[in-house]
Amino acid sequence: MDDDLLVGQTLALVAEDIGLDTRLTSTPDEFFVVLDQWNPTHIAVDLVMPDMDGVEVMRLLAKRGCQAKIIISSGVGSRILDAARRSAAEHGLDIAGVLSKPFLPATVRALLATRERDDAIHVARKRGSECKFEVTEAGVRRALDGHEFQLVYQPKIECKTGAVAGLEALVRWHHPVAGIVMPDQFIRQAENWNLIDALTRQVSDQALRWLSQSFPGSALSISINISARTLVDFQLGEFASDLCRQLMIDPGRVIFELTESSAMTDPVVALALLTRVRMKGFHLSIDDFGTGYSSMVQLVRLPFSEIKVDKSFVMAAARSQEARTVTKSIVDLGHSLGLLATAEGVEDAVTLDFLNAIGCDLAQGYFIARPMPGNVVEDWIAKRCSLSPAILDSAA
Repeated sequence: MDDDLLVGQTLALVAEDIGLDTRLTSTPDEFFVVLDQWNPTHIAVDLVMPDMDGVEVMRLLAKRGCQAKIIISSGVGSRILDAARRSAAEHGLDIAGVLSKPFLPATVRALLATRERDDAIHVARKRGSECKFEVTEAGVRRALDGHEFQLVYQPKIECKTGAVAGLEALVRWHHPVAGIVMPDQFIRQAENWNLIDALTRQVSDQALRWLSQSFPGSALSISINISARTLVDFQLGEFASDLCRQLMIDPGRVIFELTESSAMTDPVVALALLTRVRMKGFHLSIDDFGTGYSSMVQLVRLPFSEIKVDKSFVMAAARSQEARTVTKSIVDLGHSLGLLATAEGVEDAVTLDFLNAIGCDLAQGYFIARPMPGNVVEDWIAKRCSLSPAILDSAA
């Protein structure tokens, strides 16, 4: 949808050139009529329209549950375009990118050229919606008893050398009917039913046993996510210390990650527990930093050894000066406090080069590797040139 006929035709010609069918509309009324009759994989929306602006159009698209990839175009400034992109994303829309007018056909082609991947995403979403099920307490208990919670691992590499430094363990529920269920569908419920400690034990046990069997004696680290509820009364340090002793794993290879908001839920309790964890030789990482509302005082008080830049900033760094500025500020803040800085959500070489240029220590994301089952990780690492030395030894 674009009220400038020439711009709309340019978009249509590029799309048709790579094999896509197109419909061109110039008014919101016409746009929504066509949308009701057609199910596009991509939608290009101009921000500045005489009858209804593009932000309102995208709000209505979100209300309709639109699953198409959205391309936002306009001649307004980059900050307004970026704000519109963030607004659309926060409404749940899938944003392919932004086009600042005037644009080159090659730029449009780059945004559309991943249509095969996008089609696969749509198929996966459709299957996911067909397989939705109600998460019940009995179901989670049965899954714990049946060891249906399994791990995948995403590598972290050194920005400077590309060497593998560690892995983050990510839990998936292998449900016998629904298939693979992502953690955002069951973690909150597990917390509410006081099952999160049992899940944390199971995840920690699985991750550390895999590490000891697959990479004994190496400096490769393993990151394990913990919940805010785990910080209340779970004897995390004692449990993990006993497990490491049993498996002959150096606690310095183990990193417990918690989100910024989790760390600040009860800072007094968190301070005591996290201090004990650090005293036993484990490392602590503050995840998703930059998205919470904690005070800087609390960040300084808690004994973290790693700070992870939230992926919302990292993923926008290639196109947003503001995102680059925030990312660099967080990296510099971490270094000033003696922390390692890790960026998650790296999806292209440009972003990885930027992170290296600003001195970021570690990076992870789909450009480097997607989360993989343990046996696949072993093969993936075997093909890499080298493993990193014990980089965490340099952290406070």
